[in-house]
Amino acid sequence: MQPHDLIDSARFLANAQRGKPSQANLRRAVSTAYYAMFHCLAKSCADLLVGGANAGRSKPAWRQVYRALDHKPCAASCKDNIIKKFPKPIEDFANTFVTMQEKRHSADYDPFIVVAKSSVLQDIAIVERAIIAFKSAPTKDKRAFCAFVLFKKRV
Repeated sequence: MQPHDLIDSARFLANAQRGKPSQANLRRAVSTAYYAMFHCLAKSCADLLVGGANAGRSKPAWRQVYRALDHKPCAASCKDNIIKKFPKPIEDFANTFVTMQEKRHSADYDPFIVVAKSSVLQDIAIVERAIIAFKSAPTKDKRAFCAFVLFKKRV
């Protein structure tokens, strides 16, 4: 799953109708924008820890790392103060990840929430910028971040 495809899908949902889009489409757009971040991070974890498509990687190992990313522990790691030690693009990605996960939970599970098209489009743009900046961060820092969000912290 490619993050930019999910961003495109989120925009499509937010703009699917002329005039005022349905709440169902706007809610799905919020959720899809979050999943663009989630899959960006899952793919980064697998690529950086097992190897990219041209690295002669083990597909089962790559899939295992990709699937190892867990929503709740990942968000908890993104809230940890150690995030401030990472370069700004990674810190911003972590903060946006937490915010978008909270918005996804509301969009998916709160029957009374009403979301505005302008807010959804703004969130999609923020997610897109966070992904682009994250991808441009130094590999060593992305690899460290991936290890940090994947593995249980031991003291």
